[in-house]
Amino acid sequence: MTQESNITTTTNVKRADALDALRGFAILAMVLSGTIRYKILPAWMYHAQEPPPSHAFNAQIAGLTWVDVVFPLFLFAMGAAIPLALSRRIVQGWSIYRVILYILKRGLMLAAFAIILQHLRPFTINKNPTTDTWYLALLGFLLLFLIFGSWSILGKWRKYGVWLNIAGFIAAIAIISQLQYDGKGFLLERSDPILIVLANMAVFGSIAWLFTRSNLLLRLGLLGYLIAFQLAASTEGWVKTLWTASSVPIWGYNFNFGWIFQFYYLKYLFIVIPGTIIGELILNWLQKSTNSEDISANQQSLGSRYSQRLWLIISSMLMICLVLLVGLQGRWIWQTTIVSLAICAASWLLFAHPENDIDNLLKQFYQWGVYWLLLGLFVEPFQGGIHKDPSTYSYYFITSAIAIFLLIIFTIVIDIFEQKKWLQLLIDNGQNPMIPYVAFANLLWPVLQLTGLEDWIIANTTTPVMGVIKGIGTTLLIALFTSFCTRLKLFWKT
Repeated sequence: MTQESNITTTTNVKRADALDALRGFAILAMVLSGTIRYKILPAWMYHAQEPPPSHAFNAQIAGLTWVDVVFPLFLFAMGAAIPLALSRRIVQGWSIYRVILYILKRGLMLAAFAIILQHLRPFTINKNPTTDTWYLALLGFLLLFLIFGSWSILGKWRKYGVWLNIAGFIAAIAIISQLQYDGKGFLLERSDPILIVLANMAVFGSIAWLFTRSNLLLRLGLLGYLIAFQLAASTEGWVKTLWTASSVPIWGYNFNFGWIFQFYYLKYLFIVIPGTIIGELILNWLQKSTNSEDISANQQSLGSRYSQRLWLIISSMLMICLVLLVGLQGRWIWQTTIVSLAICAASWLLFAHPENDIDNLLKQFYQWGVYWLLLGLFVEPFQGGIHKDPSTYSYYFITSAIAIFLLIIFTIVIDIFEQKKWLQLLIDNGQNPMIPYVAFANLLWPVLQLTGLEDWIIANTTTPVMGVIKGIGTTLLIALFTSFCTRLKLFWKT
């Protein structure tokens, strides 16, 4: 199945706003999940395996809540962005060697971000934060801005922005080297685990796409090898030794690579690789539709019947997602499977006869979404039911399907209804995701603590309703701040 000729024809294509919206939705949902009050909300408002009131991790609990879905959504969006980012460079004449160096550079930047950030988080600096701790956290946010900021706002002076990056990096090293963390100084192993996974997926997902971009079957075949490795790693033998390795002997020295790579991180390719497939579909469509006026003309010519069908599609996609979250968390597995099959079958009629290019794109999205959904539902009883940690095959496939269904909704709203303004906040955050990821712990929270507002907020959010309002308000403030930075073109480049 050859696709390379279809994905390397032009570099002048518009941005995939729906994909940015999906990424923004994921990162803001991640912020919300980290800011809602503990203990006072029902179990479906937290990770399925960390239920209230104690929130102690229990690996035996199976289920799926919206909180469990946000990280896979971000991983999926990362995978979908890979073909768009790399194909543009290939068209520009980059050699494979240069593309690989770019991939490795991006992975190292994400890893550096993960390490620096973790050393500057308030509860890493001090488990019982003091006033100095909160000021250090604020300083950490500023340093991250200096280190990873792209300074387009400087205009003709932007070329000197690299000196701000260097100055920030030197200052961060100087400060971190003076800090003690439970009696220990700087450690490479002290890093943000989510960002380390993202760094690995940025590298291995990109390389997987790069060498299989003209052969989709080969890329899917990689997942077969990954399944084989995972299954073999569950029994004693050389595969398990390799799968759990974190160091390798070199010239008599035991070189530790566990701080940046673990073989079991590769399991998240089960989400990233499906993302790359959707990314190729988006890229092909963008190359055919370089302006939204063609889409608008198509919509107007089809009239209200077309709009009604699109609203039915949105409703059915939301319904599938809701059924999955409620059914899998409630452990009504066969009922959830039957209802999902019924909704998928009924929804198929809405996609069956595409009338233009974007209709055909939505149909292809839907076909892949249904494929991953049914695969995940059929394998759900395996591995003790769906789990986020340790993650199961059903978790990878079902969350990939949910990501596709949400992407269908965003594509309709942005690219067909042309109501980008409805989702502009998500788009802005999706284009600048590292700022909201950091902003709560290293910006908003320190400000609330230093001003005394945090104590007042806690005292007035003791009910479930107020706990939710607190989380939404906090997330909205961070979203607006990130949108402001994005509008000013203050991006964090990782």
